[in-house]
Amino acid sequence: MSVHQSKAHDSAVKHVTGEAQYIDDMPEPRGLLHAHLVTSPVAHGRLLSIDTTPALAVPGVAAVVTAADIPGKNDIGSILKGEPVFAEDLVAYVGHPIGAAAALTPEAARAGAKAVKAEIETLKPILTIEDALTAESYVMAPMEMKRGDAAAAIAAAPLSLDGEVMVGGQDHFYLETQVAMALPQEDGDMLVLSSTQHPTEVQHMVAKVLALPYNAVTVEVRRMGGGFGGKESQASLIACIAAILARKTRRPVKLRLDRDDDMMVTGKRHDFLIRWRAGFDETGLLHGVEMTLASRCGWSADLSPPVMSRALSHADNAYYYPAAHFKGFGCRTNTQSNTAFRGFGAPQGMIAAEAMIETIARHLGQDPLELRKRNLYRPGRDRTPYGQKVENFRLPTMIEQITAKTDFAARRAQIRAFNSQSPIIKRGLALAPVKFGVSFNNVMMNQAGALLHVYTDGSIHLNHGGTEMGQGLFVKVAQVVAEVFQVPLDSIKITATTTGKVPNTSPTAASSGTDLNGMAARNAAMAVRNRLVEFIAEHCHGKPEDVVFSDGRVRIGNHDMSFAQVARMAHAARVSLSATGFYKTPHIHFDGKSMTGRPFYYYANGVSVSEVSLDTLTGEWRLERVDILHDVGASLNPAIDKGQVEGGFVQGMGWLTMEELVWDEQGRLLTHAPSTYKIPTARDVPRAFFVDLLENAPNEEMTIYRSKAVGEPPLMLAMSVWLALLDAVAATAAPGKVPRLDAPATPERLLMAVKRASEAA
Repeated sequence: MSVHQSKAHDSAVKHVTGEAQYIDDMPEPRGLLHAHLVTSPVAHGRLLSIDTTPALAVPGVAAVVTAADIPGKNDIGSILKGEPVFAEDLVAYVGHPIGAAAALTPEAARAGAKAVKAEIETLKPILTIEDALTAESYVMAPMEMKRGDAAAAIAAAPLSLDGEVMVGGQDHFYLETQVAMALPQEDGDMLVLSSTQHPTEVQHMVAKVLALPYNAVTVEVRRMGGGFGGKESQASLIACIAAILARKTRRPVKLRLDRDDDMMVTGKRHDFLIRWRAGFDETGLLHGVEMTLASRCGWSADLSPPVMSRALSHADNAYYYPAAHFKGFGCRTNTQSNTAFRGFGAPQGMIAAEAMIETIARHLGQDPLELRKRNLYRPGRDRTPYGQKVENFRLPTMIEQITAKTDFAARRAQIRAFNSQSPIIKRGLALAPVKFGVSFNNVMMNQAGALLHVYTDGSIHLNHGGTEMGQGLFVKVAQVVAEVFQVPLDSIKITATTTGKVPNTSPTAASSGTDLNGMAARNAAMAVRNRLVEFIAEHCHGKPEDVVFSDGRVRIGNHDMSFAQVARMAHAARVSLSATGFYKTPHIHFDGKSMTGRPFYYYANGVSVSEVSLDTLTGEWRLERVDILHDVGASLNPAIDKGQVEGGFVQGMGWLTMEELVWDEQGRLLTHAPSTYKIPTARDVPRAFFVDLLENAPNEEMTIYRSKAVGEPPLMLAMSVWLALLDAVAATAAPGKVPRLDAPATPERLLMAVKRASEAA
């Protein structure tokens, strides 16, 4: 058996030894030019003129391009129009590309870009969510999700509360920054090596700006050094600029952003301003909920509409709202165009739910865990605010398992006793549940293709539309194919993703990479296997149902052959050993206008418990212990899945506690390098870190070997860290009071929260 087994990542050894090739590691072709961006120094302004003449005088500079040099359309908006490659009339943020230089060396390209003279009339920028709301500055029409009369339910409820919380953004900080290499081909075609999660979109955008048909552009990606959503739509900008320069010079061009430029130019996770109002009874049972979610989208729409849609559809997290009314505002600001990030809006929606539950519990003087349990969905009975019935809901059982395993009640009592005797160090303990919907909200994107060849020596060539960014997708899909043929995993060649083999692919995003591409690859493998079964049965005068694949061999009756022998025999008999596979997720539908339907095929569940210690004099804190129980169905590869849970949790912890984005009053990002932007390190991971995968919990039958997606859901488990810090701060407050704690909960914010709580007490 290949599936449900722990197997090493296919590039694990290469990652450790440095042998894994990324685009910047590849041998540079003859005549390669290096590119560097020319960017706007102001957040908002009218572009009056651009003079490239000084740049062309810089030694080594071969070309400079601006919007005037684009042969096709200067627009790469992935959903809505209005996102030019190069600014033409207006610049919309500090870092907005207005041109690019190509030269023999990276240093010459940088010097050339710096020499370009741009005359810009400065205009007043909009920088914050609050200012955008006041000005009604939006990148899209406001969204609304509604079920029942929430206002009436709140008015009729015995009690009501309202609250507000600000949740910051997050830089992707992938190890490999944005990079692409464009290589001109015969007949004006273009080959693009791109670090992208969405090769098909890069193909389409490059074709669009070069005025070429899609079949004239091939995009290939073997691996990325991390993506996290940042290379879903925004890789297109880098690839298009490299391709424009390659077309102009008729030479290969590589554009690789350094860390500062990457952070200044590309978008982040959306920061959200969340306001809520809830009606409930004396036990804390919810009657109605109203929420307003406003996100900082930046200067263009990018993927902000579906990010907001997913945020609204996760503003319930694990809780049933009898009546609900959610509003979403995508705010246009003169900052980087924010984009996809692991969780895709769901984390911000869940924070809204958890902040509300926490406030209500403390207002009532109740244990927050008990209030969470009281408001959980009732499986098979309750529907979400968008109308989907919640089924196979495992959180009640999972909460009972993890609280028993962690001695939650006893630790809660110990912490209260400790806090009562400790004037400076306060401890906090919290549990956070996660209910994450798996599928793209856009139904069209829930499809995948694969291409599979069996060679006459028994080796197998596998290609599919998914991309590898370190998450282990390739090895899991290879395990699926090995399972179908019952051959060793090392007999399967894992190859680069390319639009020339599998066309019209969806991005590797929404935690759907294995669900979609695994099923497509399985369907391709089954097509070849079925042909082999039919051939062997006929050749050996047996029945198809008697053909058995096992341990790299094929048996029927008294015949026992190696898989390679069967492949040679089938080829000699003119049986096709190649097949394409296709898969589309069943049973899903969603109306974007009414915001109703079944957008998710199933839900992934998880529970985390975190304990922290907080120094109330400095705001410094330590994560003492973390326990996680996560539902991955029947795991395809427990080792890979556990790694995803651990990594996702730590990345989520970084978002909620330390990764802070700061802009000055002119719209310049001040935190644009490791010196000013802090991400979690090994020292931030607690020594007591326990991760368990839920056992004996297979997924829906029509999923890939009944596994569940694991990429995004674990990130939201880090809410327990934020809640534990809030619990520690609350130990300094008067009973029933919940001090506001925005995210990220940096030491400064924690110290201010403690000060406010102490003053109020």
